[in-house]
Amino acid sequence: MKIIIHRGTQEIGGSCVEIQTSKTRILIDFGMPLIERDGSEFDARDYDGLNSQELISKKVLPDIEGIYKDADKLIDGLLISHPHQDHYGFVTYLHPDLKYYLGEASFRIINTANLFVNKNPLFTNHVFIEREKSFVIGDLKITPYWMDHSAFDAYAFLIEGDGKSIFYSGDFRGHGRKTEAYQRFLRYAPKSVDYLLLEGTMIGRSDLSEKTEDELQSDFEILFKQNKINLVSVSGQNIDRLVTIYKACNATGKTLVIDPYIANILKDAARFARIHHPSHSFANIKVLFPYFLTNKMLEAKHEALIFPLTPYKIVKEEINKNPGNYVICIRPSMKFELECMPNIDGGNHIYSLWEGYLKKDYTKKFVEYLNNRGFSNHQIHTSGHADIPTLKEFVHAIQPKNIVPIHTFGGDRYKTIFKENIVELGDGFLLTI
Repeated sequence: MKIIIHRGTQEIGGSCVEIQTSKTRILIDFGMPLIERDGSEFDARDYDGLNSQELISKKVLPDIEGIYKDADKLIDGLLISHPHQDHYGFVTYLHPDLKYYLGEASFRIINTANLFVNKNPLFTNHVFIEREKSFVIGDLKITPYWMDHSAFDAYAFLIEGDGKSIFYSGDFRGHGRKTEAYQRFLRYAPKSVDYLLLEGTMIGRSDLSEKTEDELQSDFEILFKQNKINLVSVSGQNIDRLVTIYKACNATGKTLVIDPYIANILKDAARFARIHHPSHSFANIKVLFPYFLTNKMLEAKHEALIFPLTPYKIVKEEINKNPGNYVICIRPSMKFELECMPNIDGGNHIYSLWEGYLKKDYTKKFVEYLNNRGFSNHQIHTSGHADIPTLKEFVHAIQPKNIVPIHTFGGDRYKTIFKENIVELGDGFLLTI
């Protein structure tokens, strides 16, 4: 069996791993990078209009035979670990007949998110995977393991073939709202795998344990108890965080206000778990229809993502009458709506995202706008990735013979953290095991 990490040995994001036997070739993830090769921020808009071969020549896409639209013979399949763009974001360049393997919730969340950015559904030739149910691609046996991550439907993979075993951790943590899934994994983890491809997002950032979602809920409740509006900057795909915010609203008697994008993502997730979403079952959730987003969706003829939410509509005027009753999930593009609410001045702005996004110009301008309206700023966040104590616990459960750093800027630090043999690869290096 052979391993090639096409991208991810020396960076976070852009993950893409190839596994080969003499008979079978698969990829695990095909993500959009977060950074350029020179370390600057990656912006997909810089490459609009370029085809796959042009992007390969610029070293934006990996040069892999059998996956792009001009391929004669396709690889045997692509596994998608979870619905974050740094793990699936480049699949639009792939051959339409390529077969995908992913969770059903991931499939729905990705396709819904694409409709909101005017992209077509991505997966037409797909197979749904289920936790701990093995399946076969060629002469490879693959077992998905459901993991705790900020993405709702995240998996790790055990790949077995040629008498060898590889475990791809994907992105995971142990301090989210799916700790039972993580603890179950620790109890039943495959043992003595030959190679563990281990994410290390937090290596080099902090050696401390991350806060749990329950601890964040307490932090939110302290602010929500104040008689002022709370605006929360949060990812619409961070289902765990949205649950945390909703629970804090419930505990403090507040109404949670979301936009149609978040509402539809929550509806997708609610098919698979008891997730709060706009419905008669959750009376304290309302939907605000931002002017620009709503018009864009209607012009794109995506009425089905808008009209079913109208029974749960709330208007700006209603929020403005009693702003202290509401918690709004916000983004900078909703500034127009905020300007129509003069009574919200002096509220709380809670930033619940990775702090690196605060360096972006549009975030800076939005925070400055809120500051000028008297808002106080608070950061309440925890990582979607494993802290170092959790990484050690994970490794102890699997007892791998070798560890390969991936999805990390701190690959050189693995040797100081783990006692196992560390195999540092470079992007594109072929490792025969």
